[in-house]
Amino acid sequence: MKKVLSLCVICLLTLSAMSQNTVWVDLDLPSGTKWKSVNESGFYSYESAIDNFGKYVPTEEQWHELRTFCVWTWQEDGYRVTGNNGNSIFLPAAGRRYCNGGVYFVGSGGTYWSSSPYDSDRAWGLTFDSSEVYMYFIDRCYGQSVRLVQ
Repeated sequence: MKKVLSLCVICLLTLSAMSQNTVWVDLDLPSGTKWKSVNESGFYSYESAIDNFGKYVPTEEQWHELRTFCVWTWQEDGYRVTGNNGNSIFLPAAGRRYCNGGVYFVGSGGTYWSSSPYDSDRAWGLTFDSSEVYMYFIDRCYGQSVRLVQ
């Protein structure tokens, strides 16, 4: 019982800190989805992204909407994504962590999880470099960035 109570207190403190320090950006998307102004810190496997952030991890459809209805402008180390209302978020080219632990493409490419599974071993994600942005599926053991939505 004591462990459960401690876990509940930790969860409440985490959610409280998340809500106090979170800025949600309205990009004037048809769905009304708002995007968090910054990434979560670090790389996450698919399971850890879902376990830690649950319904706040964007779906494949939410990433498609962001790609379709916003202007993507490459800057030195990531994309400025601007909605029709002029509001924007920045998606850093944070790279990716391979299943073996090696980190690559920092500053030149970015990979972000969606909450949408592809099959039992892979899930959908968004990837980019300075010349293209696209959806792809990748092994769930990879470490990728996470940007939250509400």
